[in-house]
Amino acid sequence: MSGATYGHELRLPEAELEESLRGASAVPFWLDGPRPTALPLSGDTSTDLLVMGGGYCGLWTALQAKERDPDRDVMLVEAHRIAWAASGRNGGFVEATLTHGDENGARHFAAELPSIEALGEENFDELRATLERYGIDAEWEEEGVLSVATEPHQLDALRRGGASVLEGDALRKYTRSPVVRGAEFERDHVALVHPGKLAEGLRRACLSLGVRMHERTRVSKIERRHGSEIAVTDGGRIAARQVALATNGFPSLLKRNTLRTVPIYDYVLVTEPLSAAQLEEIGWVGRHGMTDLSRQFHYYRKTADDRILWGGYDAVYHRGRRIRPAYDQRPETFLRLADHFFTAHPSLRGTRFSHAWGGMIDMSTTFVSFQGTAHGGAVAYSSGYTGLGVAATRFGAAVMLDLLDGVPTKRTSLAFSTTKPFPIPPEPVAYPVIQTMRGAIARSDADGGRDGILIRAMEAFGIGFDS
Repeated sequence: MSGATYGHELRLPEAELEESLRGASAVPFWLDGPRPTALPLSGDTSTDLLVMGGGYCGLWTALQAKERDPDRDVMLVEAHRIAWAASGRNGGFVEATLTHGDENGARHFAAELPSIEALGEENFDELRATLERYGIDAEWEEEGVLSVATEPHQLDALRRGGASVLEGDALRKYTRSPVVRGAEFERDHVALVHPGKLAEGLRRACLSLGVRMHERTRVSKIERRHGSEIAVTDGGRIAARQVALATNGFPSLLKRNTLRTVPIYDYVLVTEPLSAAQLEEIGWVGRHGMTDLSRQFHYYRKTADDRILWGGYDAVYHRGRRIRPAYDQRPETFLRLADHFFTAHPSLRGTRFSHAWGGMIDMSTTFVSFQGTAHGGAVAYSSGYTGLGVAATRFGAAVMLDLLDGVPTKRTSLAFSTTKPFPIPPEPVAYPVIQTMRGAIARSDADGGRDGILIRAMEAFGIGFDS
């Protein structure tokens, strides 16, 4: 058994945990219900700008492209359904940070960090303004996020950090979880959102501006011919003056990016709706979100109908960089998440989970997205958001459009925007390396946050560690 609050081994009876998960829907809560669809491409066509990928990054790219130039013909193609992958499966935490937190930003981009933070806050404000401008009801809530210490060393770190640490009665205003020792509350430039409604609102906004959209249209390759980019799809060829690649963790159509990211699977549970009395008992009467401070961390928040979403901790890599629908379900992780949930909220034992799903995150070694161009500047790409892309994808989309326009901006003037992460080796090396890294993370959490030689060595090379 780990010495940490949360461990790999189950603490509650497995039969009890299995019962709590019985009948849980495999469909992500945010996508559970009828959704509009666009027809696949049929026949050859042409466009000024082709956007590949129908998640947040692609939707933001298409929307901003039309806002910048309403006469520009923009087409978006998605291999499956709009927002079916990471954009529809995340926890809905919206953060201004573009660097996966201040500590990670200081590690990689210390000299530029003040400018990056200012751009991140500006991007957050513009995201909010976009929702207001297009009347997008994405269940936006700016009620703050509570970062909680569940281990003594985490509480010590909060105290050393000079922040206003919540303990005792002050802490009980936000949570009465027995595993929480102290916390820091952040209200500025953080929000919660319904991921599915955000994507649907962006889709509608794109269509209102004239973006052409095709789902179930997979691009197998792009090649440059006679001054145009030719995208070969299963429904026809698309000749485009410019292309924006927003496929994130899926295999890149550019060889140069093949080793820049790996698909890491994250998993989530959502409870049945909870009563006011149940929420009062656990001390969670506010609308704030929460996240704990371990490297193998949990994130949790309420839905509009007072369910609790509980995710994180396990970060699973499948050999060969494989992305398969079967990986979206992982019973052993669901049992572990349920065990941790009831450890944090013992009065809720007996509660059932209505939804249990997983999905792929595009992890880079810096935890920061990267942008660039190819094919003589006619193709731009953005990838590597590592789980914090709800707001950052809007910024990455803007950088792609800046690069395609060829006009320097305050975004592209920063090395941060186009610096490439340290590559992750191919198989057969990748799998054992990543598994070794995961073991080092678990040992650090269990050993009072003391990093072993592997973590210290990798961070010296600019390779970050987190779950």
